[in-house]
Order: sequence, then C-alpha cells, then structure tokens
Amino acid sequence: MFLRIVITLQTLALFAAPITAGLLLSSPGGRTLHSVSAYGVFAVAVSHLVVAILLWRPGGGSPRPILYAAGFLGLVLAQIALGIAQVKTLHVPLGVLLFGLSVLQLSRLRPVAANRRGGDVHATSGLLDRRS
Repeated sequence: MFLRIVITLQTLALFAAPITAGLLLSSPGGRTLHSVSAYGVFAVAVSHLVVAILLWRPGGGSPRPILYAAGFLGLVLAQIALGIAQVKTLHVPLGVLLFGLSVLQLSRLRPVAANRRGGDVHATSGLLDRRS
C-alpha cells in the first residue's frame, strides 16, 4: 500500500513538472515554480527508495523494487543536472521517459485477490512477476 502511495505521488509530481516548465517560459515566477516542482520530484524519488527498502527489509521479499527506485533516483538526479545545465535537448526527453516509467511502475503493482466478504481489492507492495 505504501509503495502504491509513493509511486502515485511520484507520478503526480512528474505530471506537474512540465506544467511548471510551461510557466517557466511564460511567466516571471515560472522559474521558482519549476524549481519547486524539481525539489518535489527529488523528494518523492528519495521517499520511493526509502519505502522500497523498508518494505523489503522486514518481509524478506524481492529486492527488485529497490533496484527500480534506485535507478529512478539516478535518472532524477541526471534530470536535475541537465536542467541546471540548461541542456534542453536531453532534459525534455528524459522528463518524458521518467513520467512514462512512473506510470508503468504504477500499473505493474499487483492487486491482491478480492476479499471474499467485501470484494475489496487492495494493492500489494510487490511487482508482478511476468512469468508468462
């Protein structure tokens, strides 16, 4: 459940970044807003890694979510460096890739089987094992 929450927040933060980038181009306060959104993406990416580690450690599950979160954080750091260096030819496509990866990760979280009484479906913290 916590992993689903943090990945949802990550996806929303990544969705907000291009909106603030548009404001960066069109309004005087846009640079500050885009900077705040970058800090938000970074904070959520770090939170994603922390949550992945905390969920793996007590249960002894697969470390795959940790590897994904660490790789994602590395891409976010590259994105921030490219933005500071104003290398837009790489900064923009990497932002699109980050958003796509976040949506993909969110879609791959496995739902738990429906509860017999209520039919409630909740997300687990694991990834789907694609063994087809």
